[in-house]
Amino acid sequence: MDQRTRERLPVLPVLVRTTNDRRSAAARLLAAAQATEPGEVLDGTDGRLRRAIAPKTIGRLVWAGDVATGKWRNLCYQDDEAFWAFATIEVLRLTGIRCEELLELSHHSITEYRLLGTGELVPLLQIAPSKTDTERLLLVSPELADVRSVIFQRLRSHDGSVPLVVSYDVREKIWHPPMPLLFQRGIGNERRTFTPSAVRKLLINALAATGLADANGNPLMFQAHDFRRIFVMDAIMSGLPPHIDQIIFGNKTIDTTMGYNAVYPTETIEAHRSFVARRRATRPSEEFRTPTDEEWSSFLAHFEKRKVSVGTCAREFGSPGVHEHACVRRSLLRLDPAQRARVEEIHDNLEARVIEAKREGWLGEVEGLQVSYSGVKNKLAQINATPRRENTATELGMSSFTAIGGQVVAVVAEK
Repeated sequence: MDQRTRERLPVLPVLVRTTNDRRSAAARLLAAAQATEPGEVLDGTDGRLRRAIAPKTIGRLVWAGDVATGKWRNLCYQDDEAFWAFATIEVLRLTGIRCEELLELSHHSITEYRLLGTGELVPLLQIAPSKTDTERLLLVSPELADVRSVIFQRLRSHDGSVPLVVSYDVREKIWHPPMPLLFQRGIGNERRTFTPSAVRKLLINALAATGLADANGNPLMFQAHDFRRIFVMDAIMSGLPPHIDQIIFGNKTIDTTMGYNAVYPTETIEAHRSFVARRRATRPSEEFRTPTDEEWSSFLAHFEKRKVSVGTCAREFGSPGVHEHACVRRSLLRLDPAQRARVEEIHDNLEARVIEAKREGWLGEVEGLQVSYSGVKNKLAQINATPRRENTATELGMSSFTAIGGQVVAVVAEK
């Protein structure tokens, strides 16, 4: 899926431009045909198209005939198909919504929010609950507002309203009441909503007009969900925090949101370099100078001071350490197996001191001594476990050399 997104992101501007040009060309051709008398050649077609004398049964449809081949073309259908392909691609790429959510957009999906500080009205797109049963709001960009405006102009009736249409939910298997849905069209004498299969057909025809191909030379295909992946990836690359992306895109987990992010290797390198540059800018500049002789000597002395009588204390540079009895409590102490006798001596000494403290009633010392005593016991257990790990062989299930050699000899003999 990441590779699929990487292939389609660079060609998205080509698809958008071609789809818009196709819509404009179809609209101009239809307008030229409507201004031409039946039987006359259409202006701007170099004499290739002639408006057909259509029978009355066809109604308000405008047909044109190809002068060379004699085939008829339904210019109203071409204009309708080019327009809705343009509208579908624009809404999908500008919102990142799912196909089901696209088909449920209505004239009432636009709402307003007034900013508390300035009182400015911000348009928001209201997405009905779909996959996650959660309603959410998306900020309406100027480009999306323009697309919504041309859709509204195409749909509105003489009284300025959007026609009500009944829709069927193919996932929930229910009929919705009449609503002013945005993605509807006239078929015959009735209004019908678009279906997922109709959206796929629009995308296929739009991509066929672009002539785009994939790495293997096959025609490039887009699905409605590809625009969602591209939108999420672009939002993350633009700096929108992933936990905000999760809410905007309606994902249940942030892992799903990050799964849409098909990061390029070059972007990873540049992002890491930018992070290092920002980190250096916030840290004192003296940390990046050449160390002095005293600082370098102190750094080397740190490793010498980590050496204690029973092993090595692996504390980090610049951190203090209390050794001997206190050090046996620390998990950073790495014991030297050669100092086992000394560790046993410390163990016996602590055990005697715990018994003495309990006997004398020195309860203030019992707890601290027991912590050190437990630490020494753990260190002894570590020393005892080390030889066993070194002397114990682990069977990996690999064939021995003798078995392999025997097989080779047998194969050679058969040849």
